[in-house]
Amino acid sequence: MNRRLKPLFQRIKKLPGWVRKIVGILLILGGLLWFLPVLGLWMLPLGLMVLSLEFDWARRGYLSIAIWYRRRRHRRKTRQER
Repeated sequence: MNRRLKPLFQRIKKLPGWVRKIVGILLILGGLLWFLPVLGLWMLPLGLMVLSLEFDWARRGYLSIAIWYRRRRHRRKTRQER
C-alpha cells in the first residue's frame, strides 16, 4: 500500500462497517463519473480498497488492479533504463 494512503486507510478502518460501505460505494460511483471535473478514475481503486475491508469480491478486485498497476510501472521503468 502507498505510504501516503496508509494513515487514511487506518482511519477508515476505525469507522463502523455501514459507514465504510457507504464511503466505498460513493467513491466507486464517483469514479464512474470520471469525465466530470474533480471526480476521476482515481476514485475506483480507492473505493475498492475501502470495500475490501467488508467484501471478498472487492478485495480480489482491488488486488488485481494493484498487481496490474505494479507490473505496468515495472515494465515502464525497465524500458526507460534501456
